[in-house]
Amino acid sequence: MISRILKIAALFFLFVLIVGASAYLTLTLIIKSEDTVVVPELVGKNVVYVLELLTDLGLNTKVKGSEYSADVPENNVIFQDPEPGAEIKKGRDVRIIISKGAKSILMPNLKGLSIQQARIILEENSLCRGEISSTYSNNIKKDEIITQVPWPGDMINRGGCVNLLVSMGIRPRAYKMPDLIGLSLDSAIPMIETIDLVLGEIKPHFHKDKPLNAVVAQEPLSGHRVTQGSIVNLVINRKPGRKGHKYLHEDKGVGLFRYRLKDGFLKRHIRVRLNSFGVSNDLFDGFMKPGEEIWLLIPTNNATVFLYEDGELIKTIVYDAW
Repeated sequence: MISRILKIAALFFLFVLIVGASAYLTLTLIIKSEDTVVVPELVGKNVVYVLELLTDLGLNTKVKGSEYSADVPENNVIFQDPEPGAEIKKGRDVRIIISKGAKSILMPNLKGLSIQQARIILEENSLCRGEISSTYSNNIKKDEIITQVPWPGDMINRGGCVNLLVSMGIRPRAYKMPDLIGLSLDSAIPMIETIDLVLGEIKPHFHKDKPLNAVVAQEPLSGHRVTQGSIVNLVINRKPGRKGHKYLHEDKGVGLFRYRLKDGFLKRHIRVRLNSFGVSNDLFDGFMKPGEEIWLLIPTNNATVFLYEDGELIKTIVYDAW
């Protein structure tokens, strides 16, 4: 009887031991499987995708460096450690090397692109901008690439520099500066505008032995070579103490400009331009009906107002601070 009880107790103890060992082994395997992951294949994958994948797996990404590769595109992985299929615990490092692309590439075609577009393409291909030269061109717009060295399609190493020839646009026409001395302002301005020069600063200076309101000095001087867009500064003969004009009335540094169109049937294109301290601005530019009147407030210190009808200068009004 006692031996039977001992036998039953031994069997029960053995059963409990087996169940406990099985539970322990099962839990250990489950815990171990949760702590380890299988390293995926990373070679050939984009580095952004690799970073996201390893982060989701609970692994750390360590970039060991970058190398040129003729087979793997730029910014893709060319090497990994551990190898694909290896089991490692979460939180461990996975080391990768990133491709810098092929060391030699085909030179991209930059002709006809703007200098800003060319700069972006060079940076995208790890190329540097070399010497930039400029010249006039009748066919290529200003700031666009005329030609390049190396030529498009040539092989060039990444990091190499590219020399560019940039267009300055159409060569401006050159003229002989006309003689404006002695002319009235109304006569001098059309001569300046006819050859596409730009009116700069108009200064007053009194000479008692010269005609009033006539040009007494100019810059550039008569006979000098000038090109389209060059600025012309003038000095006109003005009496001290003269202020105002029948079209321009002073009030604390602000003038009222008034002009009424003649009666008729057709609209006129009216343009009012103010030149003050060498800076010109359009105060009004539009069409007006016959008999309409325009009123404008303008600054009166060293100001010159030009009134155009249908592109023709019909009135010049000078007002200075004397």
